[in-house]
Amino acid sequence: MPNHDATIHWQLADGEAFTDNRYSRNHSWSFDGGSVVIASASPSVVPVPMSSPAAVDPEEAFVASVSSCHMLWFLSIAAKRGFVVTAYTDAARGTMARNANGKMAITRIDLSPDARFGGDRVPSDDEITAMHHAAHEECFIAHSILAEVVCTPVTR
Repeated sequence: MPNHDATIHWQLADGEAFTDNRYSRNHSWSFDGGSVVIASASPSVVPVPMSSPAAVDPEEAFVASVSSCHMLWFLSIAAKRGFVVTAYTDAARGTMARNANGKMAITRIDLSPDARFGGDRVPSDDEITAMHHAAHEECFIAHSILAEVVCTPVTR
């Protein structure tokens, strides 16, 4: 099976204290293709200025990875069924709450995918819903997590 690698780098800034727990949480994620993402703790977890609202936080990345995996499967399924997807947007949302063990966790992810279609053959609402169900059944990331993933596609 393939490996999926990321390099996470953080460094204490010059002159910054560490043991007072007021150090910067800004760091970077580097990927094998050369992409670099500026990351930080979520400002909802670590207050600014120790976190950066402009950076991607792990919770956002987690939600985005579920949404992205779902979208990639949906696009593949739509193509195999002969539908032309011309645009796809998802306003995904992760909800933090205490899990069954009393620990803070992302316990639910709501996907709200809006797929737009072109060409001669446009799927019905039932076909769109079925393709989203099939995408959810295939998504590697959704199979890897404990959080409930709910998909409510935008239909017309």
